[in-house]
Amino acid sequence: MTNALDFSYESRPGRVVFRAGAALSATPDEVERLGLRRVLVVCGTRGADTARAVADALGPACAGVHDRALMHVPAEVADAAVQAARAVGADGCVAVGGGSSIGLGKAIALRTGLPLIAVPSTYSGSEMTPVWGLTENGVKRTGRDAKVLPRSVVYDPELTLSLPVPLSVTSGVNAIAHAVEALYAPDTSPLIALMAEEGVRALAGALPAVVSDPGSRAARGRALYGAWLCGSCLGATTMGLHHKLCHVLGGTFGLPHAETHTVVLPYALAYNASAAPEAVAAVARALDAADAPTALWELAGRLGAPRSLAELGLTEADLATAAEQATNQAYANPRPVTSDGVLAVLRAAHEGAPPATVAG
Repeated sequence: MTNALDFSYESRPGRVVFRAGAALSATPDEVERLGLRRVLVVCGTRGADTARAVADALGPACAGVHDRALMHVPAEVADAAVQAARAVGADGCVAVGGGSSIGLGKAIALRTGLPLIAVPSTYSGSEMTPVWGLTENGVKRTGRDAKVLPRSVVYDPELTLSLPVPLSVTSGVNAIAHAVEALYAPDTSPLIALMAEEGVRALAGALPAVVSDPGSRAARGRALYGAWLCGSCLGATTMGLHHKLCHVLGGTFGLPHAETHTVVLPYALAYNASAAPEAVAAVARALDAADAPTALWELAGRLGAPRSLAELGLTEADLATAAEQATNQAYANPRPVTSDGVLAVLRAAHEGAPPATVAG
């Protein structure tokens, strides 16, 4: 019998520590394990207290705290962080916080080659990828470089206890989006499919529990576990239409990152459904639903998340510009990306219409 399996899979180097209290107890150990003596702790304004607690736990190994991380990593913010790292003679970087903080840590690593340790406090999944992003002149650029992949990731569910419920929800759905696109990526594999389906299942089960009891350590831990799996999928595969749209909407129009992913995901999946039936079936199994795009849309609604781009501030006049930018370069996607098709996705997402309206 012929074996139909045909794939490549490259495991990413790195180490993961996952336990309650690890931010303060394990981060100093990871710094020491890497032989670092002067690390710069980077974070944003929100969560700066946690970052400073980590800095205190590092003791003399901490060379300073830089709390200027911003969403979508503006180029000037990255420049200032690189200067800060050089000014203190840093030999490494510890990023504490969500995707913005880890993105800034990656920008430092990209420019300086310094090793990065990530201590995530949201479910963004960026910590598991070699993907970096920078926004300059209203355009978000992304790329892949092994230098930006964190050498160690410290997962501490207790850090997510203070994450506001609305951001917990959208950050979690953002992570689900990574797994969804990994399922139909051209470089997917059976191992990725296993991680993706389990990641979606873990998050879809944990998020309602987080909403009903934000202080549940079990629910928070399960959500973080799911985010880890989904982030690993993002790091190992090529993203398609969904991520391209979100980069355009965030980089050009300043829409909030996690919320934008939450709104766009059901529509992008509906658009690709006819060309990726196995991926859609896997998402449906993970959600215990018959129709995956509709189930994702309904999940967001039940959890109180935004379901239209209009809610996020995008105007109808912006749709054509966004569609043009999302189709001006070729990229991998299971269904051909056309201007009319993308505009239909954006219109439905702008209105918050049922995702079936863009199914092919």
